[in-house]
Amino acid sequence: MSMPSIFVSHGAPTLILTDAPARTFLAGLGQQIPRPTAIVAVSAHWDTDVPAVSLVRRPDTIHDFYGFPEALYKLRYDAPGAPALAEKVAKLTGAAHDHHRGLDHGAWVPAMLAWPEADIPIFQLSVQPALGPAHHIALGRKLASLREEGVLVMGSGSAIHNLRALVRNEDASEPEPWAQAFDDWMADTLEKGDELALADYRASAPFAREAHPTDEHLLPLHVAYGAAGEGARGRALHRSFTLGNLSMAAYTFD
Repeated sequence: MSMPSIFVSHGAPTLILTDAPARTFLAGLGQQIPRPTAIVAVSAHWDTDVPAVSLVRRPDTIHDFYGFPEALYKLRYDAPGAPALAEKVAKLTGAAHDHHRGLDHGAWVPAMLAWPEADIPIFQLSVQPALGPAHHIALGRKLASLREEGVLVMGSGSAIHNLRALVRNEDASEPEPWAQAFDDWMADTLEKGDELALADYRASAPFAREAHPTDEHLLPLHVAYGAAGEGARGRALHRSFTLGNLSMAAYTFD
């Protein structure tokens, strides 16, 4: 079985408690793609200087946020880790070993929605914001062979992530033109499989600085794209906005 790789926008941690189109999409994701043998989660919320991989046997649920409803802090995602596969990923990528890292909300929120039984092994691979998109495409490409083992590489970040541009308390508000333009560019670029434009999105995409003041929430997309192998193309699984300009787009690559 050749598994596609995917990118999902995980939004605010409260997505899991919110009635929103993106939550509905993620809750049905497990039925849209083949069942993975294991999941390599590449979250925007674990950044390191060099790649690192978690070898924890029973990953903790990390509540890496503050000031949210108490119900959110009571949630636990008790899926097993996959130390042997994590070791293989470390060898493929040259990643350092981390024996303590659990699952941050970029990993467990979409996983809990898509696979609520928590019976698929999952572990994290970090991003390196200082090294840029091309590095992350190359990092993902080192994982391409895992597709034949049914392993899902799941990038989790945000298709647009500018916290200053959010429209608070207005989930249904329309995105501003700059946000729509960037989101449309990304969908079109991925559909074409234009790797050069994707790697140099800051120069190629309209309103790139407004959409991503920093890179970390888009880099998981680059890893997922790379993991689909040479000549990959993307297809939108879901597109919506929340809080005005926060794109919740999700893509599959093969």
